[in-house]
Amino acid sequence: MADKPVRADKANAVSELTDNFRNSAATVLTEYRGLTVKQITELRRSLGQETKYSVSKNTLAKRAATDAGIEGLDALFTGPTALAFISGDPVEAAKSLRAFAKAHPVLIIKGGVFEGKPLTADEVNKLADLESREVLLAKLAGAMKGNLSKAAATFQAPLSQAVRLVDALRAEREKDGSAEAA
Repeated sequence: MADKPVRADKANAVSELTDNFRNSAATVLTEYRGLTVKQITELRRSLGQETKYSVSKNTLAKRAATDAGIEGLDALFTGPTALAFISGDPVEAAKSLRAFAKAHPVLIIKGGVFEGKPLTADEVNKLADLESREVLLAKLAGAMKGNLSKAAATFQAPLSQAVRLVDALRAEREKDGSAEAA
């Protein structure tokens, strides 16, 4: 009977991890061996509020990933594993993890999952090389604004040409009318 509360705790942990896998835009698996509690707290702060960084037992995390329909991560569940569940911008979180790993080489990025597909550690680093969503949207908006300005000028050109033509015709008629009157 003493085992039942433990099993219930494990079931709750798997359920919570499964929900985290399902509700995250991306998840990055790391090995945190050698980091102090203070450093892990610092890492959590650097990831921001949209990323939940949690240490997990491999067996529970593996079961949760399977329950969430994520495959291809089993080989990554070795050694001490912590999961970064990213609900915000995956690029920003990947950049934060990479920067922290550079400052603290004992943090190892093992891989992850993005849009339901497994990622290698190299692919997580490539994700960190991308520009953030906000920067890409700003560039897109700037390009669209430039194209809209060009389009407006293009549409406006025939109108201004027509106005000049009508003005020239009017001036010509006035000139012809005053020449006939004389």
